[in-house]
Amino acid sequence: MADMNLWPIGNCQVSALIDSRGTFVWGCVPRVDGDPAFCSLLGGVEAPETGFWSIELENAQTITQSYIRNTPILVTRHEDATGNAIEVTDFCPRFVREGRTYRPTSFVRIVRPVSGSPRIRIRVRVATNWGEPAGRTHGSNHIRYLMAGQTLRLSTDAPVGHLTDENWFRLERPLNMFLGPDESFAGVLGEAAAAMLARTTDEWRHWVRGLATPLEWQDVVIRAAITLKLCQHEETGAIVAALTTSIPEHEGSERNWDYRYCWIRDAYYTVQALNRLGALDVLEGYLEYLRNIVDASKGGHIQPLYGVGGESTLIERIET
Repeated sequence: MADMNLWPIGNCQVSALIDSRGTFVWGCVPRVDGDPAFCSLLGGVEAPETGFWSIELENAQTITQSYIRNTPILVTRHEDATGNAIEVTDFCPRFVREGRTYRPTSFVRIVRPVSGSPRIRIRVRVATNWGEPAGRTHGSNHIRYLMAGQTLRLSTDAPVGHLTDENWFRLERPLNMFLGPDESFAGVLGEAAAAMLARTTDEWRHWVRGLATPLEWQDVVIRAAITLKLCQHEETGAIVAALTTSIPEHEGSERNWDYRYCWIRDAYYTVQALNRLGALDVLEGYLEYLRNIVDASKGGHIQPLYGVGGESTLIERIET
């Protein structure tokens, strides 16, 4: 099986899973049950050719990872044996803007030199249709990835040629990458990325401050609460069973279902756990989701599970 030591990031619209090397190995767009732009997690132990986003330090010896306190913002530090080091910060923007929660279908990566003269390589291999390489075009400050039914744009202040050619190059200043909808990025990318990082940090810490956490095991409880919160699709209030699909329950198991749906019963336990901590926003969103399901049923049968948008017609298929 692939490395299952994974770190989730997200904004309750999209999410991604990052492995112990700091590589995006899973992430769907435009929402949690969408087409995986990153799907190398499902490739097993074999090195995949596509479906990942890696930032590597040349001759790295140690990689350490941690979240910024009380957030799902991940910091990965790469070091080599001679003192060269870099730090990568990964997050999905989420904050209140003009009275509404801003949670775009976007992923932000900021890589900065920490010490020495580090050389890095950035590989962005977006997939479509469950593992096929997405088409690609590029301009002077962006790369477009042509997925089936949608196009993603990577806006960056990194040398685009180094990204498209996957060159090793010296990192002499912080570089910023914003992967999102196919729209021109307005403003100075570095300043905007720093502002989004600060506001996203504040937004998550504001949410955590509203939790009634116990004195014992507080850090663990908060981390679990944030992880459960990432399973809610805030637009509709749905709560998915997991952010992934096709991961066997254990090595060799054939029970590898798609858990990116809302099971009515299972979601209740998530709501119950978070409600005990005072996260009423999750309860309110889920109740709104349930009311819409009941209305759509017109007094008929309520299914065990629905899509995150309340879809009742769910077609099972096997992807190979």
